Amino acid sequence: MKNKKILELLIGSNNTGKVREIRDLLPQNIKIYTTNDFKLSSPKETGKTFSQNSLIKARYFSKKTGKICIADDSGLEIDILKKQPGIFSARWGGKKNNFNVAIKKVYKKLNYADPNWKNKKIKARFICSITIYGPSFKTKQSIGKVEGKISNFKKGKNGFGYDPIFIPDGKKITFGEMRPKIKYKIDHRSKAFKKIKKFF
Repeated sequence: MKNKKILELLIGSNNTGKVREIRDLLPQNIKIYTTNDFKLSSPKETGKTFSQNSLIKARYFSKKTGKICIADDSGLEIDILKKQPGIFSARWGGKKNNFNVAIKKVYKKLNYADPNWKNKKIKARFICSITIYGPSFKTKQSIGKVEGKISNFKKGKNGFGYDPIFIPDGKKITFGEMRPKIKYKIDHRSKAFKKIKKFF
């Protein structure tokens, strides 16, 4: 079955920062719906990988609405923390997914893992898995990664999540300090999106 071009799409996320970024990546001619339009809360993420969790979300929201859905699961891996927080990135922020809480937890764990970590390059990466799922559409998945390091302290008010503490390789500023248009060209979500944009 050959997929037709997608003309309308549900963004399967209740994270406003993520919805904004995905919306900005999508072509402007597509009619976009959000979970708010259907008053839907997110399903439990029971997968063991980013890809499994993005599929769970895309399938859940698609079946609830009858729409083709794009959903992502993304997170931060820090090598010295054995690739934590990983798929639990949002959950480190507690029930309200408060990323100020999550970032404090990252720094606390880094201090415990190596008290001298601020004088070293703490390797990390953002990973994003995107799934498109819907009626009469053959499911598509892609993964994007961006390598970098952890900043010694929070910098910048742009972006969302862990953006203020992640410095991508080749740059001297965090995602939180970058203008959105610059970030969108190099981040993990745009890399995953490039692999599936032919369906739009």
